[in-house]
Amino acid sequence: MGKLSGCLRLMRPVNCLMMGFAVVVGAALANPNVRETFGLSLVYGFITGFMLTAASMAINDYYDREIDAVNEPSRPIPSGLIKPKEALAFAFMLTAVGFATAYLTNIFCLGLAIIAWTVFVTYTTVGKKSGLPGNFLVSICVAMPFIYGSAATVNAVRLNVLIFASMAFLSNTGREITKGIVDVKGDQTQNVETLAVRFGEKTAAAAASLFYLFAVLLSPIPWLLNLVSFWYIPLVALTDIGLTLSSLMLFKDYSRENARKIKKTALLLLFVGLLAFVAGTLK
Repeated sequence: MGKLSGCLRLMRPVNCLMMGFAVVVGAALANPNVRETFGLSLVYGFITGFMLTAASMAINDYYDREIDAVNEPSRPIPSGLIKPKEALAFAFMLTAVGFATAYLTNIFCLGLAIIAWTVFVTYTTVGKKSGLPGNFLVSICVAMPFIYGSAATVNAVRLNVLIFASMAFLSNTGREITKGIVDVKGDQTQNVETLAVRFGEKTAAAAASLFYLFAVLLSPIPWLLNLVSFWYIPLVALTDIGLTLSSLMLFKDYSRENARKIKKTALLLLFVGLLAFVAGTLK
């Protein structure tokens, strides 16, 4: 039971469920027809998202085991519950399952799964301390499940899904940069080269604000291209107002406390933006 418990904790099931759900949402955006959307391919898609996220979490714990020994000694590896080699073997087993279900879906999905896995492993191994490039890698991981859901359902990436994924990428990048302002003191001790560490909090705040605003600029496109219904407008307007105000507030006050508030707000607004696209599928 100890090993089983340790493996479950390595996986972080809540994170895995969220990623699997994101795949389902991407599928729903690509094909609002419930009967057509929720088929075997989507079951495979959910499993792929779940398993590759679990594998990524295990690989992350493997590479962070020395840091966790100080900061999180109760984690499975530093506590001795799971040996490092066991964690790595478990990660590759999960990866194999994820790739297998991606292959059973279609070749396009297999290619996307390999790209997503490679991006996360790159972030875990070399990207964490790289600053802005690392922020981009995290944002790709956030956007990819929605693209994957579309590919799993219609074997293509619908334009509305691509636009939402782009907005998710931009707003999450802004959030990651904002997070760097919050963590600047700790990052300096760990030689993490965030924008806040390299160029100061003010420059980082300006960059984060720009990414938020770029996401806002994309939001009218689905409506202008007639890709969504009227019900998209109220929620996306709320998202746009929130991101615009957040940008102004952060640029005006880039203190650690305010950056923390903006970081939390941005996550909520990303969820509201997702609801806007879902609502936009309603006729």
